[in-house]
Amino acid sequence: MKRIGLLTSGGDSPGMNPCIRAVAREAYARGIEVVAFRRGFAGLLDNDFMILTAEHTSGIMQKGGTILLTARCEDFKYEEAQKEAIKNLFKNGCDGLIVIGGDGSFRGAQAIAGRGVDVIGIPGSIDNDIYGTDMSLGVDTAMNNIIEAVDKIKDTASSHERTFIIETMGRGSGYLALMSGIATGAEAVIIPEVRYDLEKIAARLKDRYRQGKVSNIIIVAEGASTAYQVGRQLSRIAGIESKITVLGHLQRGGSPSAFDRTLASRLGSAAVQKLTEGFSGCMVGLMKSEIKLSSFDTVFNNKKELGPKLIELAELLGK
Repeated sequence: MKRIGLLTSGGDSPGMNPCIRAVAREAYARGIEVVAFRRGFAGLLDNDFMILTAEHTSGIMQKGGTILLTARCEDFKYEEAQKEAIKNLFKNGCDGLIVIGGDGSFRGAQAIAGRGVDVIGIPGSIDNDIYGTDMSLGVDTAMNNIIEAVDKIKDTASSHERTFIIETMGRGSGYLALMSGIATGAEAVIIPEVRYDLEKIAARLKDRYRQGKVSNIIIVAEGASTAYQVGRQLSRIAGIESKITVLGHLQRGGSPSAFDRTLASRLGSAAVQKLTEGFSGCMVGLMKSEIKLSSFDTVFNNKKELGPKLIELAELLGK
């Protein structure tokens, strides 16, 4: 193996840059060139690439986002686009491809795996919804961003005796909302995995008011509801007025945490190693502190579940 392709796809996540660096350094050590495609699969279709050098990867460990840029590419769902991508990989002498991204990115990767190019995926989704890894790139940093924001909001909530509803990312998974709720002492967490009862939540908040506890934090994962909808319903059900904060893309930004930097380095290095060993159609992930391989089929055919004990803990601590 003399050349491998590399791209970042889908939503960006803190840790992608340290991962790019690790892929490049591991490849260099093995005498392999890295052909880095800009803007994910869109760049692969446009044949927009650069040969990664030590200069490109110097000083990027602490940077958020991705130096390769990223995009979503709807055209890649079609076989014609997939054939064009394979043609460009062959044209550039790539024997393998590493894709850093989430579920949609891996489906694109699977589409070209086994057609003469070996493909390995690296999980990069701040929702932490990818089966086959305990943690994805950027999750820890995003969670710390949420916690920092909530801690600051709590200062105002307690000073003004108010209820704040904070909306986090998490379309199909409430991991960020749940873990942040536990870490910040939120009074309620609303996630897509659990059917919520706003009348029960409202009764709990009223009980807290009677006890003299006059500030409350409710964290809502975007996949369960919106902060505005929850606020309107609380006002209608119980006359509880609330302030709304939608954290949005703030969660994705900033310098990756120490955990994300080390995870990215381990996964990037392992991906190159597995490619040189002939593995393809797989994802490298962190399982019980060890780097493990999971086939794309396994990743797609299993749903990552939140542990019931964590949900029970959040319920208990919010009382």
